[in-house]
Amino acid sequence: MLKSLNVNDATLGSGIQEIPISHDRLCHLQLTKCRVMRISVRCPQLETLSLKRSNMAQAVLNCPLLHLLDIGSCHKLTDAAIRSAAISCPQLESIDMSNCSCVSDETLREIALTCANLHILNASYCPNISLESVRLPMLTVLKLHSCEGITSASMSAIAYSYMLEVLELDNCSLLTSVSLDLPRLQNIRLVHCRKFADLNLQSIMLSSIMLSNCPALHRINITSNSLQKLALQKQENLTTLALQCQYLQEVDLTDCESLTNSICEVFSDGGGCPMLKSLVLDNCEYINVELSRWSFTGEIYRLGNMLLNNASLINDTLLEFGLDFSEMKSAIPNHTRMDIGLPNFGMTTLTAVRFHSTSLVSLSLVGCRAITALDLACPSLELVCLDGCDHLEEASFCPVALRSLNLGICPKLKILSIEAPSMVSLELKGCGVLSEASINCPLLTSLDASFCSQLKDDCLSATTASCPLIGSLILMSCPSVGSDGLLSLQRLPHLSVLDLSYTFLMNLQPVFDSCLQLKVLKLQACKYLTDTSLEPLYKDGALPALQELDLSYGTLCQFAIEELLACCRHLTHLSLNGCSSQIAYCRTSTVLVVRNIRKVVIPAVALCLHLSSLNLSLSANLKEVDVVCFNLCFLNLSNCCSLEILKLECPRLTSLFLQSCNIDEGVVEAAISQCGMLETLDVRFCPKICSISMGRLRAACSSLKRIFSSLSPS
Repeated sequence: MLKSLNVNDATLGSGIQEIPISHDRLCHLQLTKCRVMRISVRCPQLETLSLKRSNMAQAVLNCPLLHLLDIGSCHKLTDAAIRSAAISCPQLESIDMSNCSCVSDETLREIALTCANLHILNASYCPNISLESVRLPMLTVLKLHSCEGITSASMSAIAYSYMLEVLELDNCSLLTSVSLDLPRLQNIRLVHCRKFADLNLQSIMLSSIMLSNCPALHRINITSNSLQKLALQKQENLTTLALQCQYLQEVDLTDCESLTNSICEVFSDGGGCPMLKSLVLDNCEYINVELSRWSFTGEIYRLGNMLLNNASLINDTLLEFGLDFSEMKSAIPNHTRMDIGLPNFGMTTLTAVRFHSTSLVSLSLVGCRAITALDLACPSLELVCLDGCDHLEEASFCPVALRSLNLGICPKLKILSIEAPSMVSLELKGCGVLSEASINCPLLTSLDASFCSQLKDDCLSATTASCPLIGSLILMSCPSVGSDGLLSLQRLPHLSVLDLSYTFLMNLQPVFDSCLQLKVLKLQACKYLTDTSLEPLYKDGALPALQELDLSYGTLCQFAIEELLACCRHLTHLSLNGCSSQIAYCRTSTVLVVRNIRKVVIPAVALCLHLSSLNLSLSANLKEVDVVCFNLCFLNLSNCCSLEILKLECPRLTSLFLQSCNIDEGVVEAAISQCGMLETLDVRFCPKICSISMGRLRAACSSLKRIFSSLSPS
């Protein structure tokens, strides 16, 4: 028994006569994209009828049980025909009349009176409707896309739909404000409403808001007990935001460049969002428009435009020129001045961010270059992004739950205060003007303060007292740190890595006295160390746990390095990178230092049993290397352009770097033949080693896995 009929893209009849459709049991009928002049439907059991995109001029319906009617895009249906068809079906619950340009408010009023159960109405793209005197109290879904007649006055009619759950007002070009108190409203859309400026919503069930491309929007007030996520990206003129949303957890205000410091009150405790966890304020920075962008031609008009926002100056100054700009001023709404290029001297931006929130977990301020002060009292805060906040001068994180923090991207930071019970890593690299720092992080294990040239001993001393678990401390290029600060390192029993490179230290005794567990000490380019600075290492056995020592680019004398290498046999890594005026020569059990970087000899009797890494790169005068070391794994002789003799007996050597060395192929072949575990050989830019040599090198050392050569892809 036929209950459903679907006819698509067909021509019914000759095009002039009325087409009758009569069936006693038919429940569902679809006549889509059909070409017909008039149609008559008599189906007493019919429940759904779709005439979408058909071109009939009249439709007569006798369907007492019909509850869904779709006449969308039936452009030839007149207003009277639509009214007649709809009111003949008193049980209608859903009607789609989108793109029916003839529909009027009178038709909607008749439908409202006849169809008391109407729940869903789609009147999108109906330019003649304004909802004047229309009352649809049972409506739950209302779609009014691109309705030119919908204005702020239409909201009074919508307010009568107290059952409304979904409201869509996209592309309503004349709509300037929405103020609604609808207890059941769950979803609202406002997209591409170019004049829309003010939103006021009171709905405890509101759970979804879609606001996009509303360039005039400057005020939002929302009350909801169901809203959990709010995204308002690129609302460039938004200045006022008031929220009473008890369960709101995520807010994204990216590119809302007109926001001011008052926004912080909204998201702090007591501001109406007690459960807020994630807040994004990326690129909330107002950029001043250059004069050339907004001035009119002619000096007088430029002056007039600059004074538009100052009435007293208009009265006192413009009148001297006999000009009246009052009409111009009144004709330009405040929210459109930027649109036509006029300056707004009252505009402020986000400069001081202060959040006191017990719920906030994640905060992003990426690209907010105007911020100069940051105060976060957020005990649950676990993530903060400050990329691009390069004008930040004062920052307080007290208290926060951060485990790591990178402030090296804030070069103008002067004052810092941190109270973070869970923080383990802090990077201040590049904070060159940081002069006051209070760091209370009892679990902190790594602190990088490289290039913090203003940090002094008192700050370092206070930090070691409050952060006793620091194991890695980088103080490279911190010239203001002296002996008193280094003595405070005795409070750090777990300190194993210390970098004092590029400092002006002359005495290392505080380090020897304080850092008994030190394993890595870096003293690159410490050119003020005296000849006796390292004496405690090789005379008194200081730093017994030291394994890695970096003296690159240093100026220590021959005797100091000689004694160091002879006595400190517990070292596993030694770097003399760039020490171009000295060379280590090991004979028997001692180490002699010969000037002019000519020779390095480490014989077996030197007993360098712990030496696993040796870096002699950039030793431009080095000619001979003779090494017997049973535990050496890494040897770097790159850029030793004078190297001629290479003798190796290093059974555990795995990596050999000879990049840019003017050494013969045969010398390299003989040297690696004594290195049975060698896996990596770098001979790039070695002019005396050609591509056909790769096979002989592999034959000399069968363990080779990788040969790097600029002449061959081996």
